[in-house]
Amino acid sequence: MVNKKENFLKRLYNWTISWAESKYSMIALCVLSFTESSFFPIPPDVLLIPMVLAKPRNWWRIACMCTIASVAGGLLGWAIGYFGWSALKDVFFTYIPGFTQERFDFVSKLYQDNAFLAIFGAALTPIPYKVFTIVAGVCNVSIPVLIFGSIVGRGARFFAVALIIYLVGDKAKLFIDKYFNLIATAFFVLLVCGFICIEYLM
Repeated sequence: MVNKKENFLKRLYNWTISWAESKYSMIALCVLSFTESSFFPIPPDVLLIPMVLAKPRNWWRIACMCTIASVAGGLLGWAIGYFGWSALKDVFFTYIPGFTQERFDFVSKLYQDNAFLAIFGAALTPIPYKVFTIVAGVCNVSIPVLIFGSIVGRGARFFAVALIIYLVGDKAKLFIDKYFNLIATAFFVLLVCGFICIEYLM
């Protein structure tokens, strides 16, 4: 029996990719990047990659717009958490992929240690970024910290993906699909270890 949720996500994935060939592709990318930061389940990379393949000279512009829209969407996520979480939490836990009570509690604890690193890590790696933006609002994380962490993390991710596609072309898509998330996660782990070593030595 086919899993209805998986089938729905697959159709949503294919629909998202179909916008790459549209004259409204940039608008679609911005809408996708914005909504993915708070509730939409498909990551912006899915549309960013074919757009850069189609127009490689515009790789930096595509990555820039993707980053700006994603960070702006993160502010919407913060607002949802800060102003409406008590009314909306059941909807998110029930219908939005990536939201569980365990994950919510885990992110809340991360914010007690280092909010910037938590947001940066979620923005850079495959960790569900939307969970972090909404929990940031619930935990009243400083908006400047959210914005700065998101700009650094989302910018590093999207510019890296776009640049690799620009430099390597079609072959880069296979590499990104297989290894980029792993490399980004490893980089973040090393960065955190570096911060811990610095604090320990000082």
